[in-house]
Amino acid sequence: MDKTEYISNNVKSRRGFVLMITLSVLAVIIALTTILLGYFEEAREDATDTKALIQADMHYANITQIFKKIKDQKSLFSLLYKSSLPLRTPDGKFSLILDCKPSSEGININWLGLEKDVKKAHLFNVAQEVFELLANNYKLEDTSRLQEMLLEAINGKGEMDGVRENRLVEKTKIISYLEFSDIIKRYQFEVDDENVGKVPWTKYFSFHPTSEKIDIEYSSSLLISYLFDIELSSVNEWYNSIVRVPLATMVNDNGGDYNSRKNIIATNSYTSGAECRVNFSLAGEYYKFKFEYNQGEAKHFEFYGKR
Repeated sequence: MDKTEYISNNVKSRRGFVLMITLSVLAVIIALTTILLGYFEEAREDATDTKALIQADMHYANITQIFKKIKDQKSLFSLLYKSSLPLRTPDGKFSLILDCKPSSEGININWLGLEKDVKKAHLFNVAQEVFELLANNYKLEDTSRLQEMLLEAINGKGEMDGVRENRLVEKTKIISYLEFSDIIKRYQFEVDDENVGKVPWTKYFSFHPTSEKIDIEYSSSLLISYLFDIELSSVNEWYNSIVRVPLATMVNDNGGDYNSRKNIIATNSYTSGAECRVNFSLAGEYYKFKFEYNQGEAKHFEFYGKR
């Protein structure tokens, strides 16, 4: 489970971002603020975890309904990907922070399972390249065993088979970082490999079950540097720019070839899905829930309880 995330008055800022919002998006953000603050005021001070769950469900329902009403989805999620949205009552009794990121800002870890799919060989190749790069750079003890464990999860095999037999639909693919991290922990315990915990997996991989494109605009500087074979310092300079040139321009100006990766790059980042987290306070306690939102459909609501 993720570490505790405390509510802050400060808006999380991401480097090199110039705030540009259409009037329609701004109007809906104001509406979102008004509606949610109204629910804050209705909450009782002596809320229990059960009441917090009800409150989380109310926030979830209202946020996703407002998302659906916004026609300019690109502007909305471009905003949310680059800056958290904080909401707080005037008396400071209740607060909420909405934070979203693309579901596919990295290489899909599930592409490692596409070795036999000729039509998707380009996806397997890039995933395998990066996996081996990290394994070598961090000197993993048994790369083959780790990959075997990952493939077991991707192909619907492994330790969870006994549980899955009771499900109507057998689960395949790695669907979240939490599931991935559990595999890493099992590997570390089995092989006694401390180095695996040092690998910055989330800087290179994403954990969405179906994505076949990368939202490269939001990828880490490490992944961009690797994919286009350009200096990390050049990518970081681009990230730190107050006004960014298009990524393709930056790549080509620094000796890279943007078109060489077009077969794995999403052309409309906001359409590939978002993972959103909401941190909120209630009666002096902090809670968190998350959900996925993709083309008007919200799913995979998870409530984390008291933090």
